[in-house]
Amino acid sequence: MFINNFDPVAFNFFSLEIRWYSLAYIFGIIIGWVYSKKYLINDKSILNIFDDLITYLIIGVILGGRLGYILFYNLDYYLNNLNEVLMLWKGGMSFHGGVIGVVISTILFGKKHNINPFTFLDLIAVVAPIGIFLGRVANFLNSELYGKETEVPWSVIYPKIDNLTRHPSQIYEAIFEGLILFLILNLLVKKNLLGKKGLISSCFLIFYSLFRFVLEFFREPDPQIGYLIINMTMGQILSLILFVIGISLLLKKNES
Repeated sequence: MFINNFDPVAFNFFSLEIRWYSLAYIFGIIIGWVYSKKYLINDKSILNIFDDLITYLIIGVILGGRLGYILFYNLDYYLNNLNEVLMLWKGGMSFHGGVIGVVISTILFGKKHNINPFTFLDLIAVVAPIGIFLGRVANFLNSELYGKETEVPWSVIYPKIDNLTRHPSQIYEAIFEGLILFLILNLLVKKNLLGKKGLISSCFLIFYSLFRFVLEFFREPDPQIGYLIINMTMGQILSLILFVIGISLLLKKNES
């Protein structure tokens, strides 16, 4: 058993609070950017414009993640509290919304440069687990998205929540959606699948959705929503949709 007493604030810079979650986003983007340029991109024309893509991705992640959380998880609250829509420091980001934002921003970037968007989406898919890993660790440090009650030896007490021993579901997700997914996708890169546009992206959607769907069984549902269709969480429903999209994309790319 472990007692989670971490402070969500990493450090203070004068009067500004720097939180672990913010650092997770910052380092996730930086590490993914460096890894892509150093190990994944061989085409100089892509390398020359890749830096410009980062701005599009940051906007896509923030807008998509925030709007996704509002629409999928807490619409009623924000309709009655419009002044809090932009208060990102209070939390409230959706991974699935972030995916939508990244896809849209990458399509726009691809059209601007007349390049197949999957050229970039495949690269993003390979490094996305880095950000997911750091984000889930930040969730753990913040005592959010915590797991269900359990008696397993590695259970965690979150004093900010209650005194129950719970699954560290954030760590489960960090391992599977972060580390393991990163290894799987990089194995596919070594098999030269980056050259087959869209295959890496489809595999990312498929494996992420499978891991997320299963791990949601260990995680407490969002209190403002609870369980929905046939006792599934919103995360599971959205993951099923991504899974179907991933399978459809894989089949389409294999046919072409």
